[in-house]
Amino acid sequence: MFELKTQAYADKLAHYADLVQQARGLLAGEHDLVANAANFSALVFHSLPGLNWCGFYLYDGSELVVGPFQGKPACIRIALGRGVCGTAAQTRQTQVVRDVNAFDGHIACDAASQSEIVVPLVKADGSLLGVWDVDSPHVARFDADDRTGMEALCAAFMEHAG
Repeated sequence: MFELKTQAYADKLAHYADLVQQARGLLAGEHDLVANAANFSALVFHSLPGLNWCGFYLYDGSELVVGPFQGKPACIRIALGRGVCGTAAQTRQTQVVRDVNAFDGHIACDAASQSEIVVPLVKADGSLLGVWDVDSPHVARFDADDRTGMEALCAAFMEHAG
């Protein structure tokens, strides 16, 4: 059984480095995408402070479809280029949004969300798997350290994405 470690960290990047190691341990030996995405979502949601939603939107060849997540029910389908998730998927660039109310075209699945970070998930062959989406009820919850940490977490996830 996997045991979630809770401890104090000197800084945010140290916390992310520990989470990357925990994620690798949690996903090791398992290659089912849904199982890994579900456990990865739970790990992050219960390990980082100030989150109200985190999870996956998977690309079905035409749009993003909600996958495993933690939090309140979410929007089911998102077009490429629409909202923060669709923008990350289309541009293949991580999106860090300090205030979702200032993001033109933001999709409000949960009115409590005030900031968001979305990392595109790109397979080794260059095709899009989907996006990793994390929301917070706090304005300016995410910064450059979160970008670095979330991108490292997603790289660890993609090692086991099949």
